[in-house]
Amino acid sequence: MKKLLKTSESKDGLIIDVFVKPNCAQFSLKIEEDELIVCSTEEPMKSKVNKEIVKELTRFFGHRVQIVSGLTSRQKRVLIENYTKEDFSALMSTL
Repeated sequence: MKKLLKTSESKDGLIIDVFVKPNCAQFSLKIEEDELIVCSTEEPMKSKVNKEIVKELTRFFGHRVQIVSGLTSRQKRVLIENYTKEDFSALMSTL
């Protein structure tokens, strides 16, 4: 049985909690327990990781993405604009 990831809907879209692992060999997404893990290839300096996360998650979800909290932390909250829990669940089932 898959656990549900931490999400909440807002008027602007869907907010998800992610945990970031910097300095990975390649960018990837994976689900561990009830959390979305983002493996970033960048070093955690000068917002390089944040820029990569926004770029790659925008490409993955096909919607604009912005970090709403945790800019200097590995634990982040990310807004996927104009996205629903149903869209998210369908896409996450492919991981």
